[in-house]
Amino acid sequence: MAMQKERLNHLFEAAGISKKEFAQLLNINVQTVYVWESTQAAPYWIWSWLENYAKARMFDKVMALGKILEEGGSI
Repeated sequence: MAMQKERLNHLFEAAGISKKEFAQLLNINVQTVYVWESTQAAPYWIWSWLENYAKARMFDKVMALGKILEEGGSI
């Protein structure tokens, strides 16, 4: 289970979201998030949720850069 916990922590880091922010977004108790992969398995949907959240953040950054370039700005 330690390896799964490391993977989960890596996904939170890659997504750029803290466990507290995640809990607030989903309106769940932050302690629930902290016990995942420590004493109980994380729900199956967490993995894809975090991966998609990270992709959406990257997409937003790319779109913002595209807008800057479109307006004649530089990076």
